[in-house]
Amino acid sequence: QLQLVESGGGLVQPGGSLRLSCAASGFTLDYYAIGWFRQVPGKEREGVSCISPRDGRIYYADSVKGRFTISRDSAKNTMYLQMNNLKPEDTAVYYCAADPTYELLLHPGQYDLWGQGTQVTVSS
Repeated sequence: QLQLVESGGGLVQPGGSLRLSCAASGFTLDYYAIGWFRQVPGKEREGVSCISPRDGRIYYADSVKGRFTISRDSAKNTMYLQMNNLKPEDTAVYYCAADPTYELLLHPGQYDLWGQGTQVTVSS
């Protein structure tokens, strides 16, 4: 069974940091396009960051550039999103996603596999 399991969300003060993890099982992340998305109630799911397995290209949304870092650990078959200098507007449910393609996928509709989502709340 192909599965993504997320962890690492929580409550943090503005300016703080969190690291989200997304462990894959049943498949090898190295051969999949991967991404992180977020969603707030009443809004569409938006792309935060993604990686192409073909050439390692990375995309970041303008709103998170310089603050968030996407990565993956092949040995652990896990992807991460390091989030620094968090702002209240980063509050959302964060989802990891993967798809068996070598391309850079920017849109949520392009992904087949999804994690269960983890809540990130930035508030004082």
